Amino acid sequence: MSRAFLSNDGKASAFAFAEGVKAFGEAGLVWLHIDGRETEGAKWLAMQDDIPGIARSALMAQETRPRTEIIGEGALVNLRSLGATPEDDPDALVSIRFWAEAGRVISVSFRTPLALAPVIDIFLGGQIADPGDLISEFAKAITTELDPSIANIGDVVDACEVALDSSQIQSTRRKVATMRSQAINYRRFVAPQRQALDRLATAPFAWLDDDDRLHLRDSADRCARMTEELEAVRERAALLHDELTDRRSEIMDARALLISIVALIFLPLTFITGLLGMNVRGIPYADETWAFWGVVGACVLLALSVIGWFVRARWIRDR
Repeated sequence: MSRAFLSNDGKASAFAFAEGVKAFGEAGLVWLHIDGRETEGAKWLAMQDDIPGIARSALMAQETRPRTEIIGEGALVNLRSLGATPEDDPDALVSIRFWAEAGRVISVSFRTPLALAPVIDIFLGGQIADPGDLISEFAKAITTELDPSIANIGDVVDACEVALDSSQIQSTRRKVATMRSQAINYRRFVAPQRQALDRLATAPFAWLDDDDRLHLRDSADRCARMTEELEAVRERAALLHDELTDRRSEIMDARALLISIVALIFLPLTFITGLLGMNVRGIPYADETWAFWGVVGACVLLALSVIGWFVRARWIRDR
């Protein structure tokens, strides 16, 4: 839902979107948040000639990556946050876009960022006075929520490494593949987000004070650390996947060898029983009472001889 928030002299309040639009220039800071899925806010944004056309297009773009662009006296900032409804989000991280200038911030999101609710609480608590405060609070909220999620990916990979010697190779391979995919998807947005925050921290705007720049750099450093952790997880997952594949191949080879050994043991026995089982005259000792047990004993002796040969050849011992 599109909403408006006003802050002036440490007092903040929330209004309907249309009321917030009229308040620009009167309050200390006007924050207009547009839900990109609603047509009202999109139509209003398209008619704002005081916002550069490239910024209006970027705010409503379907696909974005984290970045910061300095355009005149304002800044276009795209960030990525965990989504409040991950089951409905097509990407691992959902986009929130900002157009920030003195006295006004316009934010657009097509999905609900998880960082939105805590920042609204901080805003209504009267702790945000300018665009720099607002964007730096978003940066802190995003990195604070994203850090445990990325750490959990590393923990799962650690658990998979511990379980490497277990018999559940197939399920472990699936977990490793899932964590590797998540690490790749997160890194795709976390790495450029660091650059976007660094660039914003050095932007020459009066509404960015030293405290804001410090928070932005701190969030950029956390993004850099998370990027390094994601790269390490990706490499570890690739090595772990290869190791699990090798172990699976070894198990399959060992089982195939065992089946081959059993088949080779019974091959001469099958030949003997097939030869003696022919319904023709002339089979030796066919009328003797001890003939059956004699054949059984010969088969057992032959089987033990083949097994002994396999043991001496180290086929069974080395499998």
